[in-house]
Amino acid sequence: MTVTNLGDQGVESVLGVIYPPQVALAGFGRIVDRPCAVDGLLGVRPTVTATLSADHRATDGAIGARYLTAVDRLLQRPEDL
Repeated sequence: MTVTNLGDQGVESVLGVIYPPQVALAGFGRIVDRPCAVDGLLGVRPTVTATLSADHRATDGAIGARYLTAVDRLLQRPEDL
């Protein structure tokens, strides 16, 4: 698996292309302040767009979704890292 971060270049989202022998590429963009609702209240929070490209011959979307969910959970609580 390859992880790429183009956030330091000002890119908001990454749509990666995988090349064999890679089976997946996780892409992270820059952190952007965006409006979001938390507990019914509207606020502005720093957010990052994470994307995943995967070779479906090696894995499926359900495993990729679990990976992105785990990354989201860890980024919400960096002290758990």
